[in-house]
This record gives sequence, C-alpha cells and structure tokens, in this order.
Amino acid sequence: MPETLARAGFTTEAFEAFLAARREPEWLVDLRRQSWRKFEELPVPSRNEEEWRRTDVRMLRLDRFAFPLDSAASEPSAEPLLSQGVELGGRTVAHGSAIVRQELNAADSSRGVYFGSLEAAAHTHGDLIRRHLLTRAVNPGADKFAALHGAAWSGGTLLYVPRGVVIEQPLHIFSALVDAGVDFGHTLVILEDDSEVTLLAEQAGGAESGLHCGAIEIFVGSGARLRYVNLQNWGPGVWHFAHQKAILARDASMQWTIGALGSRLAKVNQHVALAGEGASAQVNGVMFTEGKQHLSYHTLQHHEAPGCHSDLLYKGGLQDASRVVWRGMIKVDPNAQKTDAYQRNDNLMLSEESRADSIPGLEIQADDVRCTHGATAGRVDDDQIFYLRARGLTRNEAIRAIVAGFFQQVFDRITIESVREALGQAIGRRIRHYN
Repeated sequence: MPETLARAGFTTEAFEAFLAARREPEWLVDLRRQSWRKFEELPVPSRNEEEWRRTDVRMLRLDRFAFPLDSAASEPSAEPLLSQGVELGGRTVAHGSAIVRQELNAADSSRGVYFGSLEAAAHTHGDLIRRHLLTRAVNPGADKFAALHGAAWSGGTLLYVPRGVVIEQPLHIFSALVDAGVDFGHTLVILEDDSEVTLLAEQAGGAESGLHCGAIEIFVGSGARLRYVNLQNWGPGVWHFAHQKAILARDASMQWTIGALGSRLAKVNQHVALAGEGASAQVNGVMFTEGKQHLSYHTLQHHEAPGCHSDLLYKGGLQDASRVVWRGMIKVDPNAQKTDAYQRNDNLMLSEESRADSIPGLEIQADDVRCTHGATAGRVDDDQIFYLRARGLTRNEAIRAIVAGFFQQVFDRITIESVREALGQAIGRRIRHYN
C-alpha cells in the first residue's frame, strides 16, 4: 500500500507534518500557510457555480489522497511519448510528485540556464522564485484546488533562460504517477528578453486511481520565443485539476499546444495574457476521449496591450459516453486597440452517447479590434465512409482516415515533427472498432 494512503486526508495536522518535513525558507512557508487557509475556507466547487455547472466532482473523495510526504526514489515504468527519437538538451523526470532525475547539457548550463527541481531552486534561486511563484500568473485563491496546490505543491520544475540565450535542443519534462498516488507538480518557466526555447512536457500513469492538482506559470520576456507542448496522458483513474497561465511581454511570441487524452475527469483553466504591445500567441488543443471520460477546458485570451495577436484552435474527438466541455473567452481591455484575436472549437462525435459543449465568448472593451470565434460539432459523414470504402478501405480504416483528417488542421500548425507523430499515434491507438 502506498504510504500516502496510510496518511490519507488533507487535515491541518497532516499539513503541519508536511511543512515540518520540508524545512523551506520562511517566505515559502508563509505562502503555503496562506494557501492552506484559503483551502480551508473555500468549498468544494458545485454545479451551482457557472464555471462548474457542466463538471461534477461529487464522486471525488479527497480524503483518499494525502500530502506527498514520500519520495518515489525509482524511475517510473511508464514511457514518455514526446521525446522518442528527439535529441534533447535536458530533461527532468518526476515520479509521485518528486524529482528523481534532472539533466541539462553543460553548454547551456554554463550560459546560466537553470532546468531542474523547483524545490531545490527555492533554496538556491530564492529571489527569482519568490518574484514569480503564485504571484502574477496563477492565483492560489482561484478555487479550492488552486489553494490546495498552493499549499501542497511538491517536486516541480523550474526552467530559467537568461537574456539573449537561445537553446537549440528541446527540453523535456516527464511526470508519472503511481496507482492511488498524487502529483502536485508545479512548472515555472521564466524566459528573459530575447531568449528562445522549446519545452516538451507530458504526464502519464495512474491506471486505477490518482490525483493531479498542478499549476503551470509561464513568463515570456520582451522579444522572447517559446514553443511549449503539454501532453496530458494520465491513466483512466486520475482526477486532473490544473491552473495554467502564460504572461507575454512586448513582442514576445508563444506557441502553446495542449494534448488532452487521459484522466477520468479533467478541469483545466488555460489562460494567456498578452501584456506587452505586439505580443503574439498561438494556442492549439487536441482532445480525444473514450469510455466515460470528462474533459473540461476553460481558455482565456486576455489582450491587455495594443497590437497583439492571438489564435486558438481546439479540436475534440469523442467516443463512447465521454464528454468534452470547452468554454473559451477573448477579453480585450480598453487600451488594447488593434487587437487581432480568433478562437475556434470543433468536435467530431464518434458515438451516439458522447456529448460536446462548446461555449465561445467575447468581452470587448476597445473599438478598433478584429475578434471572431466559431464552434462546430458533427458526426462522421456516412458519405465520406462510403467514398473511402469504394476505394478499398474497410469501415474501420475509413473512420481512422476521417479522424486523422479531422485533426490534421491542428497537426499542420505544430512545427515539431515528433509531437505531431506522438499525438497522431496516441489518438490512433484509442480509436475503437466501429460496425
């Protein structure tokens, strides 16, 4: 039995024991205590709240999980997908909310790049962490799960790239869960002005049960460029809660690709703040579900400065009795003139029982902007199947070809070949047989 089960429950006594075992700087202890007080104050979200109206967490038993007091010393047995065939510049591996391996090539390390344990960096890079951790991006008071993460985050990765440094080879983060385990990983990415990097991150494990309560905070400096891929590939028993936000400075650019394939239930808030004039963000999302999976993604493209561009495309494929909820918002502040923003969500329904909720939205407070949105949902076209079968394909081969074609629009936007192949193969393995 995992040790976490023996200490199950998020109680004040368990929190104090968690703090006592860590010996962290006073500022970080204060931050955890503030978050813990929020966690105690806030109720478990209910369907009476608009944001949670379509996501039911009544079956979640938080008392079956616990603070990550134990470190999994072994490498995870799960295999990463995104890094296969890729020559990496560095990697971190976390197992059960603890970093078990970290690597960075010597050339980048000598230029001041840090890529490794966030816990360790809280001691060695305290001023840097304190300025960014749970301050301007993710709000630990946003809801009960954000507060729990703020109090209990463990493991996690810091990527810090100094001004003007360009990292040629991708960096890779891999997080894995043991069955019935927890993952409170926090990813903090800080790119100083005119730097550039590609970061691949993926999560796996937790076939029977598990809890991920995480956060991603990204700061992209002026003129900096970030390509970030995050593949959520948890096992079918994992509850997945996450707050993710990127803040882009002047003329910064970011391509952010989300792959959402796993988990029992996922509730993710993904925000991009275009805070500096001329910033640009492209957000790609691929969701593919099966069984009774429930994936809920809330996106926000917040234009805070003039002359910025954002482009979001989410595509979902749904099988069996699964459900996908996408709720997107483009928000334009009064001074964000010359904004150019777009968002779109398309869903392909592969069964009669599946359901997709697409809710695009605009909140425009400037008068010289171009903001558009769209959403569609449809089933596999019998005429397309007939056409492909007439050319020698079986029914299953025809449906696989149609699904691949549906997602191709997103794949074409992804510049990293290994990511395109990994996502395509992962989806292909999940496609059921149809009669």
